[in-house]
Amino acid sequence: MLMPRNVPYLQEEQIERDAAALLADFEQARRVKIERAVPIEDIVEKHLKLGIEFDDMHRLLNHPRSGPGPDPDILGAIFFDQRRIVVDESLDPEENPNKEGRYRFTLAHEGGGHWLLHRHLFAKASDQVSFFAEAPAPSVVCRSSQAKEPIEWQADFYASCLLMPRKLVMAAWDDMFPDRKPRVVAPAVPVDHPFIEIRRVTRSEADDDILDRVARPLATQFLVSPIAMRIRLEKLGLLLRAVPHQRILAT
Repeated sequence: MLMPRNVPYLQEEQIERDAAALLADFEQARRVKIERAVPIEDIVEKHLKLGIEFDDMHRLLNHPRSGPGPDPDILGAIFFDQRRIVVDESLDPEENPNKEGRYRFTLAHEGGGHWLLHRHLFAKASDQVSFFAEAPAPSVVCRSSQAKEPIEWQADFYASCLLMPRKLVMAAWDDMFPDRKPRVVAPAVPVDHPFIEIRRVTRSEADDDILDRVARPLATQFLVSPIAMRIRLEKLGLLLRAVPHQRILAT
């Protein structure tokens, strides 16, 4: 696997604009209007002309599984020269419908994030020739354990913006909550603020679980996981774990 020495810094606004531009290009080319769930397979296969395959990624790359759980560490890989994406077979939505959100996110991560943001970093010199009949190696192998690496974070954020576009998520939020106000986990100590509080079902309920309850209906509409939608809503300022500090100081 080739890895670039330096991954250029990209502002979040730039990544979000690039994802929005891809959606706009797809809508114009296909003469469709996306209202909720983004047709990521059509975008990857028909618009970007990338192939999609399933395989046992750990067997394919001869990389032992790590950890005691059944979930693979390697979720997918992209072969730039072959315009090919391989997704771990455990994410096949026909075999495992409960993995559809993770499968769609992996496609957006590989076909959107890596293909559009990073393939120029892996371009081979025109005079680079191999004299050995080697099997082609993937350009990027995506491991869940490397999610914080810059190249993986960028692809993840691109996928989030692509599958959950700002305008569509905001419109869906307004439909679900006509008051249009952000939701915040109810603080332990009462304080004046302009948000709508989310109460704990039990005292021990974790913040992630509280926010996931709100995110789940929207996740269903956009065909993503509740975790992915919760993270996106937090990024958009619609879900808050606590009342912003400046609000407390102001009161």
